[in-house]
Amino acid sequence: MKKHNFSAGPCILPQEVMKKASEAVLDFNGLGLSLIEISHRSKDFVEVMEKARSLALELLNLQDKGYKALFLQGGASMEFLMVAYNLLEKKAGYLNTGTWAGKAIKEAKIFGEVIEVGSSKDKDFNYIPKGYNISTDLDYLHLTSNNTIFGTQIKEFPKTTCPLVCDMSSDIFSRQLDFSQFDLIYAGAQKNMGPAGTTLLIIKEDILGKVSRAIPSMLNYKVHIEKDSMFNTPAVFPVYVSMLTLEWLKNLGGIAAIEEVNEKKARLLYSEIDLNPLFRGYAAKEDRSLMNATFNLTEEKLKGVFDEMCKEAGINGINGHRSIGGYRASMYNALSLDSVGTLVDVMSELERKG
Repeated sequence: MKKHNFSAGPCILPQEVMKKASEAVLDFNGLGLSLIEISHRSKDFVEVMEKARSLALELLNLQDKGYKALFLQGGASMEFLMVAYNLLEKKAGYLNTGTWAGKAIKEAKIFGEVIEVGSSKDKDFNYIPKGYNISTDLDYLHLTSNNTIFGTQIKEFPKTTCPLVCDMSSDIFSRQLDFSQFDLIYAGAQKNMGPAGTTLLIIKEDILGKVSRAIPSMLNYKVHIEKDSMFNTPAVFPVYVSMLTLEWLKNLGGIAAIEEVNEKKARLLYSEIDLNPLFRGYAAKEDRSLMNATFNLTEEKLKGVFDEMCKEAGINGINGHRSIGGYRASMYNALSLDSVGTLVDVMSELERKG
């Protein structure tokens, strides 16, 4: 039976990408060697790294605009630390929209003063704060574009006089934005781009070199830029799969094409959540994420029945995060509209049975 993978991450990837990646593990480029056993300094892998970095900039429309693309390790959690290490001299602003924003704030406080410009903690992070003031003396403002756990997403980004930093781990490449408004974007690959193990970083070079502290080489963005993401051995397989996924997206028609599909998936599911009396959405309607739909049953006694129906339909990975419970359907780029339709059918059937 086909499985419908709604996992929040590591997440679903395109089948054609999985097939090419599995073939490369056995024999890469006809070398008679596996992708994961060749030298990362070999011509074959250097070409992979260069293509992955180039595709990232191309899809975001940031070529020749002063940006560099890097593939680093440590996940977005490492970037919570590295962003502050490289950019925070005196004071930074953070918008607190949930668990991951909170973790980024915690790391930044090691290096300097941190101002929470806004927070949705008062309603358990079910909305995006708006109308907050941004001080003119910040070293940077940090946002989290999509909040995987709570199912909220920033729709409009503030205009700032300081560098704008954004954690886009769970919605990178999913919707059209003016990406040039950001000075630094980072995203763990495992939520919309590839397997766990690498992190994409898009950085405008002219924001670097302005802190007075010494930065260890491994944590220094300038070092990684100078070494073309090859300062240390990169995560070879995750970078390769990310490259394949970016190729797949380009061939589909890029971000504009996938955004159209993502909006159809979200409309279909949220419509069922709103119309079916057995379900209620968690996030404020105006802030609902296209990537992660969070919802609850209105009658908890039906949980066992609903869970069994989902299992029988081949639906996987919709349990909500342990911190808030309920359900979470992650609809990343590679998830088909048919899979969302299957979930909606199960939800409708539960109402008919109810």
